[in-house]
Order: sequence, then structure tokens, then C-alpha cells
Amino acid sequence: MHDKKIALLAQWFDPEPTFKGLVFARELVRQGFKVEVITGIPNYPGGKIYAGYKVALIQREVIDGVNITRLPLYPSHDQSAIMRILNYVSFSASALFYGLFFMKRVDVIYAYHPPLTVGIAASLIKMFRRIPIVYDIQDMWPDTLRATGMINNARLLAVVSKVCNWVYRQVDQIVVLSPGFKRLLIDRGVRKDKVEVIYNWADEDSLLTPGGTLPENFPDKNAFKVIFAGNMGKAQALDVVLEAAALLKAANSRVVFVMIGGGVDALRLKNKAADMQLTNIVFLPAVPMAQVGKFLISSDALLVHLKKDPLFQITIPSKTQAYMCVGKPVLMAVDGDASDLVRQSNGGITAESQNPKELARAAERLAALDHSQLTQLGENSRKYYCDQLSLAVGAGKFAEIFKRL
Repeated sequence: MHDKKIALLAQWFDPEPTFKGLVFARELVRQGFKVEVITGIPNYPGGKIYAGYKVALIQREVIDGVNITRLPLYPSHDQSAIMRILNYVSFSASALFYGLFFMKRVDVIYAYHPPLTVGIAASLIKMFRRIPIVYDIQDMWPDTLRATGMINNARLLAVVSKVCNWVYRQVDQIVVLSPGFKRLLIDRGVRKDKVEVIYNWADEDSLLTPGGTLPENFPDKNAFKVIFAGNMGKAQALDVVLEAAALLKAANSRVVFVMIGGGVDALRLKNKAADMQLTNIVFLPAVPMAQVGKFLISSDALLVHLKKDPLFQITIPSKTQAYMCVGKPVLMAVDGDASDLVRQSNGGITAESQNPKELARAAERLAALDHSQLTQLGENSRKYYCDQLSLAVGAGKFAEIFKRL
């Protein structure tokens, strides 16, 4: 037992959909840390404040032994870059003020990026209060801003890049989600010994004990169901799935793609599939995390796809871990680190990104396997997840860093 105190500084936290949220904080408490979460009033992703919360100077709550301090911010998740920046800056200003004047003494600050403004606030708190920082980079800025089209102004991107480099110099330890992120940071002048790769994990409890029921239009057992679950946006480039479905339909394949989720492209893709008269693709609305597992477990294989982009070659989409956790074969159509993970696990098949012929061929190869071969791929996936990517493994690595600092 130790009595190290950790401040978890993150703009988004449960009940918002978040990655290193309550699941992570709870595990740290279980491992003996005292944890205070410093976060915003929940408003993501809709930009509307959640029921039961209001914009107040400070709101405190305790969930599962985790002390949570909620600070005011300008609620927005607008497509407008100005509104989004206002949202980021308002939270970091609140966090800086709280961190300098009201936060009890802690041993380590864990800061979650994005947005970059959280890293700036943490670095300024460190200057005055001399608290070491572990900086968890989930999104490579400015690269992501450029790739998603949020910022296209070259001068502004250069400023963001300079600020990122300043934050990297201030923090004591950087954690990244893939080997490619580490290589990129080293190329940008960050010391090799300052960067550690800790793979993301999945929300294991929600996925493995799901609620809910399957809808009536869910394909029957005769279909080979390839499920894509998650955001349908520009980055996912899902027109490729429609083109692959057209090829498979022409070949009389029993493969059916099931697309679950929302996003800026969801309605357009659904309409396009109807125009193309694709009977082998089904669109279903987004479901809460507590019910996603029901769908994933009912699949024959699970699809990950991102557009061809140098940034995505070093990205491991978080759905990869969720897919492996439920023990199903993965059809990975993302080049680079994400494909390497599937190859290392021997838990699925890889296909070139944005290549409809390859995607159709890979789906057909999976559909041709017998039940025992598919089960073995799923078991390989699950074992690799448990040994390399699970919450216990990841949080254990974070705990070692916190104790060291």
C-alpha cells in the first residue's frame, strides 16, 4: 500500500463517452492511489449540459470511491472551430485557476490530451507548484487537426506545433498509444527515454456483460455478419465498404456488413447504399456502450477501417481493443501499427486501407473458414488482449510510472 496522490486532469469524463475515464480512475484507487479527477461539466458530444448538472463554479461528486471535481466551461461541440476552441480554452482556464489556488497537494498530475489546452494548463500549474506531469497523448496534434480538416491554416498549424513542443519539454513523462506515435515524437526532438508506449484498453465490464436485445432487422444465422461499430465520419472513409458490398453482392456472397453508429457521414452512406440497392448492408443507430457488446458478440467478424493517411498508419483505433476483448476475428483495414497488432495476435485478417477489392476478398476469406477456425482466431484475439492490452496491464504500467516520479 502507498499513499501517492494523483490528480487526473481531463476535459472529458464519465458520464461523457471517454476513454481513460472512470474505469481508469477506479482501477488506480483499487491499486492504492488517492485520486482526484479534475474535469468539466459533462456536455460532450452534443454540446448540451447533461441532466443533473449545471454550470457552477465547482461541483463535487464521488463515484465508486473516486473524488470528482467539475469545473465550469463553455459547453460546445460545434463544427465551428471558434466555438470548439472557446470550449477548450474555457476549461483549461478553469483548470489552471483551480490547480493554482484550490487543488490540494498531489504527487503527480496525469494530463489527458486532447485537447492541447489541458497540457498547457498542467504545464503552467507545474511551473508554480512543482508537481511532475505524466502526459497521455491520444491524438497527435497538429497532425489530427490537419487530417480531420478542423484547421487548414498553415500558419495556425505551425503555432499549434510550437506549443506542442513546448508542452513536451515541460512534462516529465509522455505516454503514447502506439509505437508509431513514439517514433514521431522522437523525430520531433523528444528524448527517447521520456516516451513510453502503453496501449489503450477497452471497457471490459460493459462489453462482456452487455444488456439490450438485437433489433428485428439484424441479419440471421445464414449470413456471415461483419460488423463495423462506431463513428461514421470522413476519417473512416466508409464508401469503400459500400463498394466492397457491391462486389460481394455480385459474387453472391453470404457476407453482410452491419454498420452500427452515427456521425456526419451516417445518413449519406445509408442513402447511398439504398441508391446502390445493396441488400447485404444494414445500418443501425448508435447504441449505448452498455449494449454494444451484445452486437459485437453476435458477429462473425469485426471491421476496422480508416482512410489512407500517414497519420492513421501510426494510429490504433480504440475499437480494435474492444473487438479483441470480446474474442472475435478482426478484419483490419488500417495500414501500419493497427495491422501489426492483428498480425502479432494472429487474431484476424488484414486488408489494405481504402481498397474495396481487398476488403471484399478479406471478408470472403473469413466467410470461407469453418466454425473451429473462426473460433480459434477469436480466442487468439482475446488472449492477446488479456496478455498485452487489458486494463490491468495498462493501469499497472501507469502505476509504475506514478510511483517512479
